[in-house]
Amino acid sequence: MAATRRPMTLAAAVATAVALGASVLTLPALAADGGGGGVERPASPKLELKDGSLQWGVKESFRKYVTGMARGRIEAAGGATQAAENGVFTFSDGKGTYDPGTHATDTAFKGSVRFTSTLHKFDISIADVKVRTKGKTGAIRADVTLNGAVQNDIDFAQLDLSAAGSGQGGGEGGAMVFKDIPATLTEKGAKAFDGMYEKGEKLDPATLTVTPGEPVPEEPTVPAEPPKQPSHPKHPSPPKQPSPPKHPNHSEPPKRPEATAPAGVVDGSLSWGLKESFRKYISRGGEATVAGGAKKISTGFRFPYAKADLDSDAKKVDASFGGSVRFTYKAHGIDMKFSDLKVRATGAKGTLLADVTTPKGTHNDVKFAALDLSGVSYKPKNDVVHLAKVPATLTAAGAEQFANDTNGSPYEPGEKLDPVTVALSSKAGATLPQAGGETGDGQPGGTGTTGSGTTGSGTTGSGSVGGGNTVGGTAALAATGSSVPSTALLGVAGVALAAGAGAVVAARRRRGSEAV
Repeated sequence: MAATRRPMTLAAAVATAVALGASVLTLPALAADGGGGGVERPASPKLELKDGSLQWGVKESFRKYVTGMARGRIEAAGGATQAAENGVFTFSDGKGTYDPGTHATDTAFKGSVRFTSTLHKFDISIADVKVRTKGKTGAIRADVTLNGAVQNDIDFAQLDLSAAGSGQGGGEGGAMVFKDIPATLTEKGAKAFDGMYEKGEKLDPATLTVTPGEPVPEEPTVPAEPPKQPSHPKHPSPPKQPSPPKHPNHSEPPKRPEATAPAGVVDGSLSWGLKESFRKYISRGGEATVAGGAKKISTGFRFPYAKADLDSDAKKVDASFGGSVRFTYKAHGIDMKFSDLKVRATGAKGTLLADVTTPKGTHNDVKFAALDLSGVSYKPKNDVVHLAKVPATLTAAGAEQFANDTNGSPYEPGEKLDPVTVALSSKAGATLPQAGGETGDGQPGGTGTTGSGTTGSGTTGSGSVGGGNTVGGTAALAATGSSVPSTALLGVAGVALAAGAGAVVAARRRRGSEAV
């Protein structure tokens, strides 16, 4: 019978290579996964790892943004190289160790990568790259410099080696090759980009190659502390005795079943911020304008109730909301409006739909985000059904709204969006839960921060968005070029985001001969 194949961790592969190859150590592969049958073995010396390489592109959409919209440069130096056509990077001459006792690896590589743009004024470099693993988890560590500010030896990316391709016998000379290791941005990595990427952002997968070598001479060890004595187990609490039945003459009347909301919903709201990093990017040099009763709140925007059908028992909802939010960033040619938002859900799955308007026109009822309602309840409380902080991810149709003809969309399907909160009331005057405090902009029925819908001559000059250049109209937006004042350009932190939201140029139309 063929053996069932399972993912092999880096530690397991190294241990197996040693056991099969060479007489240096005889640690079985099972030990790398915590096996060994409880038999204590003498501590083995660390094993040298040599001739290593790390192939990793950081984030493909960021590379495209740097060389595209930002008109910048990418430089690999000091032992790092970049593949043709703006491909991934290879960090070379990896050297490190494998610890048979803890099954941990630590490998350092030569080379650095630098991303610069004079137009968008940023300078980001990644150097002193290391890969550290233990079992099925690991991290890419690096020194990251952002416009002269250095963060040394931070965990930049989290690695999941359980999903990597097996490395045994994958390379020349007994090299272990681990292909396409999934990588996500850490909290410290997000700070390296000034928070414009969120923790958990999907990065390019990494491919790690290492070759086991000779044992590393042991250093003098410090005596270990004596093991702590196990604490005495607490005596289990005696089981609770069941309450005696009440006398029939004093029995309480049966409780009424929990009420469900009738079909007639009379009030409600939708709270959503689209994507926090996108809002931060827009705030660097543009603005978000609410209208039609939508309001700005601390977590994004609140859209007023329009109509809804709700069946709590069947866990079904089809709700529509009024108002709109419009994102404009003239210097970068961005003009997008989201309106007529809808939430349609059955059970644990749902969809957020929206009308998306750009100067190219309006796409109606775009299935913009997929919703995960597995963690919420459809049951009403105080006459209100509250679907709070529903996780949302970008759909393929949503990603297309950010695409341009040159670089496509900077966002990928599955991108994490801000959570969605829906409140629906079956009773007039019922108190609706609030998802965030209002900022004072955009009162009900008003047009938000821009008055009648224009940005005002004091903000954008005669070529302002609004007036004759309305969203969905035929007038072209100003092109971004070297003539744009530096004060209107995105700061370094915002530029880092532009690998995602900053490359949103679906709303762009060129004027004259100047191109982005």
